Amino acid sequence: MITARAAATFEPVARSVATARAFVRDTLQGWGYTDVVDDAVVLTSELVTNAVIHAGTAADVLCLRTEDGVRVEIADHYPEREIPLRPTGVDLDSLDSENGRGLLLCAALASRWGVEYSPTRKHVWFQLDLPDRPVGVRSAGPLLPVGLLPVTDDHVRVAVVQIDGEGAVAAWNDDAAYLFGYTADQVIGKRLTDFTAWPQTPGTSTGIADALRLSRWEGSYGIRGADGRTIPVYGSHLRVRDPQGEPSTVCLLVRDYERAVLQTPARTPVSDAAESRKTDPFEVFIGSPAPDDLDGLLQRTVERARDMLDADAAFLLLATDDETELEVRATTGLPSARQRFARVPVEAGTGRYGSARMPAVHEDLDAVPGAVPLLGNTGMRSVVTVPLKVEGRLTGSLGVAAEGAGRYSNEEALRLQFAADRIALAVESARLGELERLRRGSLSFLVEASDLLAGTLDRDQTLALMAQMTVPTLATWCAVYTIADPASDPELSYVLHEDEERIDGLKSLLTRISPPEPVRTPGARVWAAPSQAAHEAALRTSMRSIGIGGPGGLGSTTRTTLATAAAVGGETVVLPLVARNRVIGMLTLGKPSDDHFRQEILELAEDLSRRAALALDNARLYSERTAISQSLQRSLLPPGLPAVPNVEVDVIYRAAGEGNEVGGDFYDVFPIRDGAYGFAIGDVCGTGPEAAAVTGLARHALRLLAREGFGGPAVLERLNAAILDEGTRSRFLTLLYGELWPQEDGSALLKVVCAGHPLPLRLRQDGSVEPAADPQPLLGVMEDLELYEQTFTLEPGDVLLCVTDGVTERREGTRMLGDDGLADVLAHCTGLTAGAVAARILRAVERFAAEPPSDDMAILTMRVPEPH
Repeated sequence: MITARAAATFEPVARSVATARAFVRDTLQGWGYTDVVDDAVVLTSELVTNAVIHAGTAADVLCLRTEDGVRVEIADHYPEREIPLRPTGVDLDSLDSENGRGLLLCAALASRWGVEYSPTRKHVWFQLDLPDRPVGVRSAGPLLPVGLLPVTDDHVRVAVVQIDGEGAVAAWNDDAAYLFGYTADQVIGKRLTDFTAWPQTPGTSTGIADALRLSRWEGSYGIRGADGRTIPVYGSHLRVRDPQGEPSTVCLLVRDYERAVLQTPARTPVSDAAESRKTDPFEVFIGSPAPDDLDGLLQRTVERARDMLDADAAFLLLATDDETELEVRATTGLPSARQRFARVPVEAGTGRYGSARMPAVHEDLDAVPGAVPLLGNTGMRSVVTVPLKVEGRLTGSLGVAAEGAGRYSNEEALRLQFAADRIALAVESARLGELERLRRGSLSFLVEASDLLAGTLDRDQTLALMAQMTVPTLATWCAVYTIADPASDPELSYVLHEDEERIDGLKSLLTRISPPEPVRTPGARVWAAPSQAAHEAALRTSMRSIGIGGPGGLGSTTRTTLATAAAVGGETVVLPLVARNRVIGMLTLGKPSDDHFRQEILELAEDLSRRAALALDNARLYSERTAISQSLQRSLLPPGLPAVPNVEVDVIYRAAGEGNEVGGDFYDVFPIRDGAYGFAIGDVCGTGPEAAAVTGLARHALRLLAREGFGGPAVLERLNAAILDEGTRSRFLTLLYGELWPQEDGSALLKVVCAGHPLPLRLRQDGSVEPAADPQPLLGVMEDLELYEQTFTLEPGDVLLCVTDGVTERREGTRMLGDDGLADVLAHCTGLTAGAVAARILRAVERFAAEPPSDDMAILTMRVPEPH
């Protein structure tokens, strides 16, 4: 049975993923389903990402509350897109594709899930059931004799009143009518505060108006009944949302002396509770109160074990899931910074003394060197170790050690084993809780990482994000190697350390050693070269500092080398960056001196590396595409402008859009023969490769035909035929083409043909502006064109302005610059050079609207200078 619903739609933009997460989190918390909030948020994030990022459509999110859980449905509007299911038996760790990860998370976290198709959309849904709880566990009171139970009337009346977001009564049950004397018709639509007698004076208590805005509230107040009497009541208020998302408040009211029916039981004081229960052997050993976190519990354990046996040191190791290795988690009296997270095998030898599964006493480690690898070179000689077991399964090992020989016997081993048995279950419970928090934190981390990586297509920014997400969350330092192609060697592309002063030294060290071998095998592998190189450099530097092997002294270089050695001296691992079945780089993570990685961190880093590899490869492909686009754009424009005698020529070209896609506007000025120059400015319909093909065809055909001696109309007619010959790839083209002859008297003769292009404008010395040509049909539409050219003379001081429609069609809301606006700007350019005129036109276009231009712009100006 569905008891509540909430719905929202999110646009197909990257920020919608975070907004959808917040919507689901707020909805479920408002319903009181905090137990399943985190899982629901993670699943929603993945599925909404599939809709708005991968499918590219809006995402509809619907939350349905049931009596035993919650169902969330995510729908996109791309039903023909198939669900990317994985083949049976494929290991997720071997895949580098992001596709289908949301469905795998559904299978892992959801109670039930599925996919449903309709004619207009696709639904992916998941059901999260609430965990089973004993009845009354959250509100159970103490067991009382019948005589101590509160006295009530023969029939307990509980008034149920629902208040809408404006404070008005929306529902009024029969018990409310009985208690207060009003029927539902008399109160519905009126404010509850109209019927309350107290508290209503500010400062006396929480007012009802304030209480109705709280998420939950309990307290006493008075209701004025129909007979005028004030009836003291006890109320329990809960703020909820209706199916439309509007807030409302449900009020449960009883007579004040029957408050025990609704009132939340008071907590038993801690001191009383402690006295009432029996002494717990665990707390006798570990102390009370017990630490809440795992690390605190383990550290308290080793300290108590050391004190209990009057030892010099103690240590505690936790077993891995497969019980093959033990990981150092807490020590006292030992160099814990060096040993933390180091691993040792469970079975170190063939005898019982080499197995962590049995208690063991070593009277003198000097007689059996290497028997306890953790204590090597620590000065400890006698040691006793005992296992931590839960239901027969090895979960860890606890040991104490002393510097003297023969300190421990079987008696001490029994005492320590007794203590280990008391704490084993608590340690395992805390460890499982930590793993669960790590799992949830890892999922949240990967969700945020995916959002960040999906938000950029810049290669350098992607590299920086990869490093910044790992340092210091996963590692102390990070280096990213990239491989341009299968035949190239790995190249060090980015280095980051949590201490910025160590970055230069770390980069210098890594450039002196060979990069790691690119191996496609998934997973982290240890790379010893950085640590060895750092130690060798530190040794040579230390020897020189004391005068051995070179000049002495402790300079800045020496200090940098030693600091780098300490920073890189721990464990270093390499994870391959694999995308589209090719190793495109390597992610290198490192720890400081003698420190080790936890297995959970390596697994998280491996998952991150798969996502980062895809993001890096996408950024590489986008960068290549942009470089090709820009190179092609440059090839479609002339390399430079020729020097025309007695005529100033200037051009401004601005390509709009991300990546400056090829195609669009173009211009050209070129010599035809002695004393004659051709010029053109045009605009091809659309952008992209098809438009670029027409652009290249037009610019090169113009030059070729003009130099063959054809006049303007003949040149454009032949170009029109060539465009139509392109068939379905053709694009229509607006073009202004002209020929220029500088004259001996200082003027310039021009012949122009304007084929569907914005008309050229002529500025005279007196400030008047007029079109210099008549409009004619554009190219690429009709086969038989009859074009003609128009001749005019530019006198000294005159300016000819030629632009593309990106200038005249500049918009701000419903306003457009247009031909008249352009003419007004040009009229104020008398006396300016050709370059100054072009710059003023561009500035006027940019200032016309607040938004950046959305179309390409080309501005060609020619001016005949006045004689000096």
